[in-house]
Amino acid sequence: MVITIHNIRMIVDADACPVKSEIVLLGKQFQIQVVMVASFDHSLKNEDGVVNIQVDRSDQSADLYISNHISAGDILITHDFGLASICLGKSVKVISPRGKFYNEQSIDFLLENRHESAKKRRSGHFTKGPKPFSKEDRNNFLQTMTNFLKQLQDIE
Repeated sequence: MVITIHNIRMIVDADACPVKSEIVLLGKQFQIQVVMVASFDHSLKNEDGVVNIQVDRSDQSADLYISNHISAGDILITHDFGLASICLGKSVKVISPRGKFYNEQSIDFLLENRHESAKKRRSGHFTKGPKPFSKEDRNNFLQTMTNFLKQLQDIE
């Protein structure tokens, strides 16, 4: 028997999210509404239980939409540290597509590292980008989110 987790949505920064299908699967399994937010440059698949929001092509349109429409208690899936930081301040649970939850301490560290890397690039130094997304990352996300949603079910 599936128990609905009421008043919770999974909001997805969907422009470059590699785990959209896993999120849809979890939404159906736990009967949680999924909201995919992406620019018009990205196609979103119409599926039951999923609300697709398409926004301007400008650089931060999806982030601005999400930050203006997300609510305390929602779950945000994003790899964007700036958006994660804003949403943590709104009492949102934020997780990366690699299955790592962000918190106030980790986001401060990540933002500082991003700033230092940008300074190095501006001065002509090369920095490493993120490692390629792997099957292990996908499995880690699915396992972490499943465990988290089961814990939420137990609370309800």
